Amino acid sequence: HARARFQQDDAHIYCTVQQIKGEVRGVLELIERVYKIFGMTFSLCLSTRPETKIGDDSLWDKAEKLMEEALNDFGKPWKLNPGDGAFYGPKIDVRVYDALERPHQCATVQLDFNLPNRFDLSYIGQGSEAKDGLGPNASEAERQLAEGGRLRPVMIHRAVLGSVERMIAILTEHYAGKWPLFLSPRQLVVVPVTKEQLAYAEELRELFHSEGFHVDVDETLNKLPKMILNAQKAQYNYILVVGRNEVTDRAVNVRLRTGVERGLQSVDDFIAHIKAERAACGVGFEMETAAPAAAK
Repeated sequence: HARARFQQDDAHIYCTVQQIKGEVRGVLELIERVYKIFGMTFSLCLSTRPETKIGDDSLWDKAEKLMEEALNDFGKPWKLNPGDGAFYGPKIDVRVYDALERPHQCATVQLDFNLPNRFDLSYIGQGSEAKDGLGPNASEAERQLAEGGRLRPVMIHRAVLGSVERMIAILTEHYAGKWPLFLSPRQLVVVPVTKEQLAYAEELRELFHSEGFHVDVDETLNKLPKMILNAQKAQYNYILVVGRNEVTDRAVNVRLRTGVERGLQSVDDFIAHIKAERAACGVGFEMETAAPAAAK
């Protein structure tokens, strides 16, 4: 029987209570950076302690306050969702919106007071920090740790994409199958006008491949308009037509899947362009690869 499985970009950060604010803000900045590249927006919601919980109220007070401060410092609007936190700690729910403004729960930032206890984790505090930090409802285990000058760390669960497989499905719909160059499974296709240009097309395939790009050659030798149309339907980011002039000039005639014709470019200039676009994850290249505006 086949077994379903998935991957998750989950990470666990162990830190002191005083480090919560900085670590949470760092995760929020990472989430912002990733979803900006995808061209997606997101909203933030702080979920606070539920009725059934673990941990001392003073610890929850401090943790919630630090997470609020991290959200305020981050500078994006956020909402409060009282009582909807996990039993083991407060959390920030990150709701991501695709091109159709549909919400998806992908990224998350959660504090966990439970697992450090379960793993019996501790660190040596400074001076009387351990005893001074005990709350009135501290457990016997925490008091024993404090006697030895030790404290429990806090764990931060963080996920940016969440399930990788689910994120691929979301991005497929978000891009409507038109993947940006840095993610595209079909980046380049070389279209020889006649069989005389097949050798040059194969040479280009090897060259682009050596630069780390996915590239195909249309060896069907159909009529040129049909080969170009098939490449557009297959959503290749760049369609490179090569005829006698391109072979002589060591160049490519560049077209986009949108139908835009970029014209003749030297191979070296074209490689420099697509390497820059890939390195920037498409940021700054959106207008160049967009579909042409409809005529009024």
